Amino acid sequence: MSRLEILEGPSGRRVRSEAERARIAAESLLPGAQVSEVARKHGATRWQIYDWRRRFRQRGMLPPCEASPPTFAPLVVERALEERQAPAIKLEIAIGDVVLRTDTAIDGEQLSRVIRAVRASR
Repeated sequence: MSRLEILEGPSGRRVRSEAERARIAAESLLPGAQVSEVARKHGATRWQIYDWRRRFRQRGMLPPCEASPPTFAPLVVERALEERQAPAIKLEIAIGDVVLRTDTAIDGEQLSRVIRAVRASR
């Protein structure tokens, strides 16, 4: 046999009218308002307020959520693009058992002289 106990009085759960929910939801939409602060002030949770706002929007009782225009950070260029130097690319030329290693910044005429000298020394 089990015993059933009936407790009378408030259950701790608030019952809010539609008008009160709408007022709290609208207050959370005011410029500068933070949902967490509005929720704390009225003894609700953030998720309740988000839910109320969604439901009132669906019924057309609140304006649709308007996204604020995107904000962009300013572009700061330290040096002009023309001033940048291309990254050095390594160049390796094998002539027989001799390997020449340099980068592509070498002058073409100078490279030709080095190649001719290596070939002549063989």
